[in-house]
Amino acid sequence: MSSDIEIAQAAKMKRITQVAQDALGIGEEHLEPYGHYKAKISLEYLNSLKDRPDGKLILVTAISPTPAGEGKTTTTVGLGDALNRIGKKTMICLREPSLGPVFGVKGGAAGGGYAQIVPMEDINLHFTGDFHAIGAAHNLLSALIDNHINHGNALRIDPRLIQWKRVVDMNDRALRKIVVGLGGTANGFVREDGYDIVVASEVMAILCLSSSLADLKERLSRIVIGYTQGDRLPIYARDLKAHGAMAVLLKDAIKPNLVQTLENNPAIIHGGPFANIAHGCNSVIATKAGLKMADYVVTEAGFGADLGAEKFIDIKCRMAGLNPSAVVLVATIRALKFHGGVKKEDLNKEDLVALEKGMVNIERHMENIRDHYGLPCVVSVNHFTFDTQAEIDLLQKKIESLGGTFVVARHWAEGGKGAEGVARAVVSLIEKSTKKHTFVYPDNATLEEKIIAVATKIYRAGQVTFTDSVKKQLAEWNKDYGHFPVCMAKTQMSFSADPSVRGAPTGHTLNVREVRLANGAGFVVAVCGDMMTMPGLPKVPSSEKVDIDANGNIVGLF
Repeated sequence: MSSDIEIAQAAKMKRITQVAQDALGIGEEHLEPYGHYKAKISLEYLNSLKDRPDGKLILVTAISPTPAGEGKTTTTVGLGDALNRIGKKTMICLREPSLGPVFGVKGGAAGGGYAQIVPMEDINLHFTGDFHAIGAAHNLLSALIDNHINHGNALRIDPRLIQWKRVVDMNDRALRKIVVGLGGTANGFVREDGYDIVVASEVMAILCLSSSLADLKERLSRIVIGYTQGDRLPIYARDLKAHGAMAVLLKDAIKPNLVQTLENNPAIIHGGPFANIAHGCNSVIATKAGLKMADYVVTEAGFGADLGAEKFIDIKCRMAGLNPSAVVLVATIRALKFHGGVKKEDLNKEDLVALEKGMVNIERHMENIRDHYGLPCVVSVNHFTFDTQAEIDLLQKKIESLGGTFVVARHWAEGGKGAEGVARAVVSLIEKSTKKHTFVYPDNATLEEKIIAVATKIYRAGQVTFTDSVKKQLAEWNKDYGHFPVCMAKTQMSFSADPSVRGAPTGHTLNVREVRLANGAGFVVAVCGDMMTMPGLPKVPSSEKVDIDANGNIVGLF
């Protein structure tokens, strides 16, 4: 079997202008090509679609991630291709990959096998420059803060209370805590600072939640960068007259990017907030565009259904008025055996006992989707050649006993053809269901109550603890920001805040050690456990496998 990058490089891509015209009826005049195979769609064209009816929105999520992998993006692509194969006009909407995980642990994020988005190398590297623009806009504001202090500090910014860090799109733990301004008075004032990864930037969240260029600019103006000396009043990006220039840097980044699958079906890839330290969904503009251009839109939310799906519902759908029709819950037998206690190196061996034990994880996610998100669910199991029929039968019996729809999918090896069963099951579910999604908490709950609701209902925590400073901060924010949803920053590997705890723990304690106000994005971030907003690289990073030959051919991306 060829590697992902070999399959992608052998693809027979169509020019993106042809894909746009054939599949969507978009003329060249509405596209801004970046080479032959990727293009931005103009906002003017998207605005012209506002009177069209919306298609059906399908969310792809997964069980709690494991080192064995689940294949959520691969399923999203395979399902989109499969829906098109059975005659349903379908658009795929995905996030853009961050260079941090591409060169770190996770690798690329354009699907895999014969269910991929292409051009794969471009998408996983610099693509259309959106992340660079987001980083530049963010760091412009950072520079303006220090520049303002250096030139007299008319706004009385307290250097000790600056909330706005710097960002870079790379995993670099050495930048988590830094000191700026060293080297004398010519370099400004000495103060503590730090870096987050670009995908954790509030600018990323703002871009992905904005409905228009005007909304983007207004949200940028609301960013709280810090507080005044003494009376601790908030200082906004608009006070530094930063939002206009920031919006200029983002004028192209806000336009969604059109690419194609290996089967030449259209896909929009736009925005990319992390799901464990941000809200984990592609842009509202992209999703709404897809709903106007197709009968079905397949999108994904990052990591497991406890993180990405919860934020998709409670943040993105709440803010944008989106109404998903069904959920596809992705799992593998290997991953479920890992949750049942099997070591990674032994996952290819049949183990019915471990599989049954690990099923508590998928059962918990199914319960959350049904009882707390209020949506019908199809369980799509990515097939591996190591899966035995006895394991498949055992899992199918369990899923069906829980009232779920079970399908084995083979899109990694067969492309859209291998996911036709999933496509038909999803369409059938949508046609039969009249359910409307529900939120985990109401708008009028306090911020503390919202955090507790997610922790106890979705994570099944027995207790939620807050440091004294966090409790005080939440009480203060309730006056002006109590209507905001909460964005939980937590490990993706477990329902608890401990990444080593597998399965479906209950009764654990979730500690909220820090809260951050994302006033422009419109949510409050609750940081739990040891979660870092600047990841580090592993002992053997993925970058060690990436190379380029004398002819410019890239190898090692996956």
